[in-house]
Amino acid sequence: MPFEAMYDIPTVLTADEILDKAFKRASKVDFEGRTRIETVREINIGKLKSVSDTIASTMGKYVKAFPSIDRENPFYAELINVTIGRDKLKKSLGAMDWCRGTVARVAKVAMREIAFARHISRIDEIRRSAYGRISSLVKQVDKELTFLANARHVMKKYPAVNPDDPTIVVAGSPNVGKSQLVLRISTAKPRVAVYPFTTQEISVGTFEKKYFRYQVIDTPGLLDRELSERNPMELRGILALKHLADVVLFMFDPTESCGYPMAQQEHLLETVKKEFSSVPIVEVENKSDMTKTKSDRIKISAETGAGIQKLVDHLVVLLKSQQPL
Repeated sequence: MPFEAMYDIPTVLTADEILDKAFKRASKVDFEGRTRIETVREINIGKLKSVSDTIASTMGKYVKAFPSIDRENPFYAELINVTIGRDKLKKSLGAMDWCRGTVARVAKVAMREIAFARHISRIDEIRRSAYGRISSLVKQVDKELTFLANARHVMKKYPAVNPDDPTIVVAGSPNVGKSQLVLRISTAKPRVAVYPFTTQEISVGTFEKKYFRYQVIDTPGLLDRELSERNPMELRGILALKHLADVVLFMFDPTESCGYPMAQQEHLLETVKKEFSSVPIVEVENKSDMTKTKSDRIKISAETGAGIQKLVDHLVVLLKSQQPL
């Protein structure tokens, strides 16, 4: 199943592109009055209204399409703050509102002046002056438009998760079989996309059990390295995951064929426990088809499917026990 974008945000144009769009539409305005001055007056009023409306609607679409952080789910609010910046986004969207409102006022004043102008030369002068002021206003927010264009690019990579679904976040050292497990227990092929905190990918899978849907998230690059190896962006990214996780499934590879000795995997578990101290952690040993230990951990093989059903049943019971009655 192809990755589904979380937010449908239109392409953000540059200041010059918005002005070109507005003036091209305005150039098509036509009117035939009873006299020449009436014709010129109405055409120029129509042009200014067209320019104002085009700029207002274009910027208005951006304001409506970007999510309101104050009303957003904590996971996505944190995601936006980490990858884009809450205050910067608010400032840029506020600039759009300011610009379209100011453009509308400039156009309104100019249209009123044109309505009372007695000479064609004066009408042209008013329209040209208004065009100049409008162009200046739009260009004043060009940096904010560039910021919003970059923000849109980042947000297109956000994982489309449902924060309301009971969620299992999978952790463990690299190559222990995390992604294979997500594929194994998901009823459909997991959605995969580049995660905004890393250059790697995140897998989001779901499965259903007795009409309830559960979500499984594999986060390579975030929860598979020691604290000292993570950059500030990744550390803050883990904060976002905390808003989603109802259970952390920590996977071991006791064969150590993943390239990490058990002592190192155990140490990573302690790091994850500190980061998700309020979240239940289920410890699982993978590759049971190759070796089994005497530990009390659930034994599975993501490769063959052995023990998977027992694991899923255990997770469902644990997740249901956390749901409010």
